[in-house]
Amino acid sequence: QVHLVESGGGLVQAGDSLRLSCAASGRTFASSAMGWFRQVPGKEREFVASISWTGGSKIYADSVRGRFTISRDNAAKTVYLVMNSLKPEDTAVYYCAGARLTSPSSRRSEYLYWGQGTQVTVSS
Repeated sequence: QVHLVESGGGLVQAGDSLRLSCAASGRTFASSAMGWFRQVPGKEREFVASISWTGGSKIYADSVRGRFTISRDNAAKTVYLVMNSLKPEDTAVYYCAGARLTSPSSRRSEYLYWGQGTQVTVSS
């Protein structure tokens, strides 16, 4: 079992940066791939980024590649998402998720554990 709590969201202007954090509890964190997803009202939750259990492999959605960076600290049981050059279309609730795999994945079905989400709002 993994319990996830996100933090770091807020209201920023276009071009600004934010760092989201996801604090995890549970013994399986270090052996699980982790991911970030986001969702806006009326739309499906979409993949943003994922990282392998070692941190050595990462994948990104095309819409954020080159602007967002995912990382993890297994000793601190925390996953991060650094978001640079934010755009209004990045506005969403961002969710941290824990996978049943050790390799990164963009498929929601591979994720067993979800946090409650943190709101990110980017004004133009």
